[in-house]
Amino acid sequence: MSDEHEHGSDDGDSEADGDSHHEPERETFSHDPVGHAEVRAGMTVGELADQYGNAGVGAADLHEAVDVTESMFDDDVTVFFGLAGAMVPTGMRRIVADLIREGHIDVLVTTGANLTHDAIEAIGGKHHHGEVHAEGKTEREHDETLRDEGVDRIYNVYLPQEFFADFESHLREEVFPVLEAECEEEGAVSIQRLTEELGRANLEVNDRDDVDEGPGIAAAAYENDVPIYCPAVQDSVLGLQAWMYSQTGAFTLDALADMTPLTDIAFHADEAGAFVVGGGVPKNFTLQTMLVAPDAYDYAVQLTMDPKQTGGLSGATLDEARSWGKLEKDADNVSVYADATITFPLVVAAALERLEN
Repeated sequence: MSDEHEHGSDDGDSEADGDSHHEPERETFSHDPVGHAEVRAGMTVGELADQYGNAGVGAADLHEAVDVTESMFDDDVTVFFGLAGAMVPTGMRRIVADLIREGHIDVLVTTGANLTHDAIEAIGGKHHHGEVHAEGKTEREHDETLRDEGVDRIYNVYLPQEFFADFESHLREEVFPVLEAECEEEGAVSIQRLTEELGRANLEVNDRDDVDEGPGIAAAAYENDVPIYCPAVQDSVLGLQAWMYSQTGAFTLDALADMTPLTDIAFHADEAGAFVVGGGVPKNFTLQTMLVAPDAYDYAVQLTMDPKQTGGLSGATLDEARSWGKLEKDADNVSVYADATITFPLVVAAALERLEN
């Protein structure tokens, strides 16, 4: 009995060994190997982005972002552009303004802070390169010194506080009186009407005073009939100034007035794309627009540094947005997790190069 039992066990082991040689074919390893990016003197941004496609991790994501952006910038796609973070004071202002002028942005959703800094540059103010740490001082001591000197710091960018006084005068002399007169007749104006009037005033003062820097984002939107929505305008110096002005006059803003025209644009778009820089309110406001439209976004790109693991919207993947119905099931989308002051110019430049060729 013992010998038969052992013999039976041997047969079973042999059968198991035979099965182990029948492994399934691994189709995922039969194509598309990771290559090695080639860089050389004189190559264009588009050529560099193509080389990113040979690599993995963030390089591959950026390459895909260029692909999706190229498709999104097609003439038949209505592009909703979300702009959060300190993109204007860090030098990204001209890129956004040019995209508006070239017809690649149909709707802009941004922060009151970006509009504030945009207007400051339009009327003659400037942001300056600064330091995070000053030699011989802690970061706190450095910021205490800047406070005494009247300089505001945005990481490694400085803004002298007197430019906010100029901005206040600009609003009170060039922007708010026109809107107040409209409020006396209509009761309130929309936030989009405020951003439109701000663009007009920025353009006129920039031209009148022959300012070296261009008139900027709001001015470009005004000239090209691109609406700017700023759903959290209260969270900015622009919002603070609007509130203070409203305390002594008829000027007031209707926070819900923008919802109908914004959703109308989404409703009538044959194809729609979302290009989102940063997160926060502009990202959500851009994406949620499709919740009341018959269709969803066909293309989407987001550039962010916020991780998805926190569950917050700023870092949430666009794939997650698909579960909400904000993106079509077959939408082309990609999230790039890196500093947007680095990725934004690269993606835009490479996509535009492809469109021109």
